[in-house]
Amino acid sequence: MRAIILAAGQGTRLAPHTDDRPKCLVELAGQTMLARQLAVLTAAGIDDIVLVGGYRADQLAGLSPDLVVNKDFASTNMVHSLFCARAFMDGGDDILIAYSDIVYEARVLQALLAGPDGVCVAVNTAWRALWQARMDDPLADAESLRMAPDGGLLEIGQKAADYGEIEGQYMGLIKVSAARAPLLLGVYEDMASLQRYSGAAHGNMYLTDFLQRLCDLDWPIHGVTVDGGWLEVDSVEDLAVYHDLAARGELGRFCKLDHFRE
Repeated sequence: MRAIILAAGQGTRLAPHTDDRPKCLVELAGQTMLARQLAVLTAAGIDDIVLVGGYRADQLAGLSPDLVVNKDFASTNMVHSLFCARAFMDGGDDILIAYSDIVYEARVLQALLAGPDGVCVAVNTAWRALWQARMDDPLADAESLRMAPDGGLLEIGQKAADYGEIEGQYMGLIKVSAARAPLLLGVYEDMASLQRYSGAAHGNMYLTDFLQRLCDLDWPIHGVTVDGGWLEVDSVEDLAVYHDLAARGELGRFCKLDHFRE
């Protein structure tokens, strides 16, 4: 298993914490988000880890065996960053693709790794309580996610009109089997011919856009459901909420950070 962690963005919504560092090096309850994620990965025996940096990438040097730099980080998004690491998706290993602004318990990773072949996406079924702790109107921020009875992913990342369109929230964690990994680039390149992703939009697409394209192409893509055990840190407001919950001893309702302490 090889992990590719996407850490190129500046994280402007976390300013001023990101004024002088990448988003993944912002501390959550005393440790950086990257340190917490690396601890979970290495505890699971995953030490082949590639970081894709961009903004202040110099600060990521030496934190993983391999560092790739998205030089166009200021004008591109996560899918472009992912394919900056295309050389590491050669079919020799299963691939774990992870956002860098998340933390998660070991059980989340284990559930994803135990998922079927093809492409697996971690889905938080306890998302609504977390969103309610973070914001006044969860529906304004949450995205659609629908699955077939067998767990096959049908829809992801669209604006949701009501809670019935949301069976969970995407956790920024994807497992791709070794046989499928080299085929991802072709899908990405072909998307440039679609009107929606022509020109600059091709480099700016979200990973949920890419996952939806895989669904539309009938790839074997599955949702792996997990009941909590995960946090995303998207803004200074998120960080403040989590630190307040941690101070009151209540953050463990959403994610048990004690598992990540050195």
